[in-house]
Amino acid sequence: MWNFIKELKRKDHQRYLGGLDFFKYIGPGLLVTVGFIDPGNWASNFAAGSEFGYTLLWVVTLSTVMLIVLQHNVAHLGIVTGLCLSEAATRYAPRWVSRPILGSAVLASISTSLAEILGGAIALEMLLDIPIAWGAVLTTILVVIMLFTNSYKRIERGIIAFVSVIGLSFLYELFLVDIDWSLAARSWVVPDIPQGSMLIIMSVLGAVVMPHNLFLHSEVVQSREYNKQDDASIRKLLRYEFYDTLFSMGVGWAINSAMILLAAATFFVHRTPVEELQQAKSLLDPLLGSQAGVIFALALLMAGISSTVTSGMAAGSIFAGMFSESYHIKDIHSRVGVLLSLGVALVLILFIENPFQGLIISQMMLSIQLPFTVFLQVGLTSSRRVMGQYANSRWSSFVLYAIATIVSVLNIMLLFS
Repeated sequence: MWNFIKELKRKDHQRYLGGLDFFKYIGPGLLVTVGFIDPGNWASNFAAGSEFGYTLLWVVTLSTVMLIVLQHNVAHLGIVTGLCLSEAATRYAPRWVSRPILGSAVLASISTSLAEILGGAIALEMLLDIPIAWGAVLTTILVVIMLFTNSYKRIERGIIAFVSVIGLSFLYELFLVDIDWSLAARSWVVPDIPQGSMLIIMSVLGAVVMPHNLFLHSEVVQSREYNKQDDASIRKLLRYEFYDTLFSMGVGWAINSAMILLAAATFFVHRTPVEELQQAKSLLDPLLGSQAGVIFALALLMAGISSTVTSGMAAGSIFAGMFSESYHIKDIHSRVGVLLSLGVALVLILFIENPFQGLIISQMMLSIQLPFTVFLQVGLTSSRRVMGQYANSRWSSFVLYAIATIVSVLNIMLLFS
C-alpha cells in the first residue's frame, strides 16, 4: 500500500503513449488512400459489379495486398533517404533510365487527374445539373485554390474528412441492399477471369495500384518531420508507418469492395450493366430511394475533389524531383507539375464523348505504366548505395519483383485478349 502511495507521488515518469502513438502517424497513408477510391475506381468497380457480380472481388483483394507491400516499401525510401521516389531516381538512376520513366509517370498523373476531375464534374451534373465541361472547370479551379493555399496538415485533415464521408456513404447504402455474403467471401479470395473481363480487371488493378501514389507516399511521409537521428528512431518510424499503411489501405479495400457489392446486389441482379455513373444514381433512386442517389452523388463529389488534390500533389512531386527538388507548392517546378497535370487533363476532358468509358480507359493506362515505376522503385530500395543497412532483403526484393512481373503479365494478357 505504501509503495502504491509513493508511486502516486512520483513526478519523474517518462512519457509513454504506447498504442496511442499510432495516432501520431496517421495521415500520410489516408492521404494516399483517397487515390484508390477516386472516380476512376467508381467507374471500374461499378462496371465490374454490374457486369460480373461478385466474381471480380478477388481483384480488389489482390490489388490491395500488392498496394500495401509497394506503398510500405516506397515510404521506406522516403523515410530513410529523405528523398521522394522522383528525387531518388534522378540522383541514383542513370539518366537514360530515370527520364523516360519519370516522363511516363507525369503522363500517368495526367491520366489520373483526368479521371478525378471528370468524376467531380459528373457529380456536379448529378447534383446541380451543371454541364460536364463547366463542372470540370469548377472542379479544377477549386482544387488549384486548395493546393496553392493549403499546407500539408490542412490538406490531410480535409482528405481524412472526405474519406470518412465516402466510407460512411457506402456503409449506409450497403444496409439498404441484400448481400450474398457467402458468395462475396468466396469471391474475395478465389480468382476467376470471366470471358470479356480483362479490360475491367486491368482497370480495377490500375485504379487501386496507382503509380502516382507511389511517388506521393514517398513525398508526403516526410511532411511529419520526424526525428530520425538514430537507428532506433528510424526503426520505430518504419514500424508505425507500416501500421498507418495497413490501416489506410484496409479502409480503401473496404470502400472499393463496397462499391462492387452494391453494384452486384442492385444492377447485376436486375441484369442492368452500368455504362455511366449518372445512370448508376438514377437507377439507385427507384431501387433504394432518392436519399441513396443523393448520398451517392455527394460521395462522388468528395472523391473527385480530394483525389484531384492528391493527383496534383503527386504531379508536382514527380516534376520537382526531376530537378532534384522536393515538393513545395511555392516552388516553380512543383507549380508547373501541378498545373501541367490538371491543365492537360482539363483540356482532354473537353474532347471526351463518353465520360464513363474515359474513366475506365484512364485507369487501364495507369496499369500499363505501373510496372516501370515498380521496377524503378524496387531497384532503388534494394540498393545498399541508396538505402544502406535498410535496403530490401532478398526475400523482400523477390516479392516486389514478383508483383511487378504479375502486373506486366496481366498487361500482356490484356494486349492479346
